[in-house]
Amino acid sequence: MSPSPRRPTLSDRLQQQWLDGGPLSAALLPLSWLYRGLLGLRTLAYRFGLKRAETLPVPVVVVGNWIVGGAGKTPTTLALLDLLRARGLHAGVVSRGYGRQGDDVHLVTRDSTARQAGDEPLLIHLRGRVPVAVGRDRVAAARALLAAHPGLHLLVSDDGLQHWRLPRDLALLVFDERGLGNGRLLPAGPLRQPPGAMQTGQLVVYNALAPSTSLPGFVAQRRLAGAVTLADWWAGKPADMATLLALRERPGLVACAGLARPQRFFDMLAGLGLAFTPLPLPDHADFDPLPWPGDTAGVLLTEKDAVKLLPERVGVTPVWVVALDFAPGAGFEAALDTQLQRLFPSPWTHD
Repeated sequence: MSPSPRRPTLSDRLQQQWLDGGPLSAALLPLSWLYRGLLGLRTLAYRFGLKRAETLPVPVVVVGNWIVGGAGKTPTTLALLDLLRARGLHAGVVSRGYGRQGDDVHLVTRDSTARQAGDEPLLIHLRGRVPVAVGRDRVAAARALLAAHPGLHLLVSDDGLQHWRLPRDLALLVFDERGLGNGRLLPAGPLRQPPGAMQTGQLVVYNALAPSTSLPGFVAQRRLAGAVTLADWWAGKPADMATLLALRERPGLVACAGLARPQRFFDMLAGLGLAFTPLPLPDHADFDPLPWPGDTAGVLLTEKDAVKLLPERVGVTPVWVVALDFAPGAGFEAALDTQLQRLFPSPWTHD
């Protein structure tokens, strides 16, 4: 089913003009020039030593993007963690924890809530099976994580490309089909920083059907991996495709997504032949109260949303968590191995 028609909001208009330009974007250009100037001053401060990146005892890999909105950083981070584990490397993750309550450093545990940790860091901890620390000060979070887990070989920063105090030895730039949008900086465009040429110590992943910028990179394969009940997901059971495909026969489903770009999730479900009513929610929605009617026949959720819903909260409503399979590809793995050889010229020790 298609979403119910609604009147485009100012935010909708601006995001469309972030892609193709327009009068609203043009009117915001003076603020973009001011933003560019502030970025330039910050660059000079680091160049002349007025500010400097901190040092850490292990390498840091930053997964980030130049464009605002959900380009696919979290799926890329999870895929990276799987590749590092397969190579015997113990990695930890640091994150700002967008949407969490408080700015202090928090070491994420299975008992942490999304309000304490942020939904994406909690998902990374649960699904990635790695230690995670969140905090406004990512350097402090990194040091706290290393103190708690001294056997870590490297750290992965989920986002933080513009957090220059945090050192980075490798940057993974993630782009989706929007590419660089209209090429303008915030707020006239979607760019967090001016685009630049490819640099040493960078890899590019395209969360799209084809490269969307001129930067050389690797096109990831993205597909739904299956579904699992909410209770089984919290118990650590994997999703399977048979469960998801069986839901094609179930009437009255609602697909709920608190994502920056929920339509991508809806399109993937529809591509598998599922019939549902889409329920898009704001990014990082807290699900308090539950957004669907109490008599809903069944609900489909993303994993990012599942971390905010313990099974007892949904009552008798059947809820399934739909998992995503994200693979950057064999070419990316080879390029990653080259970078790891640069970061670890001597063999690392591992269990």
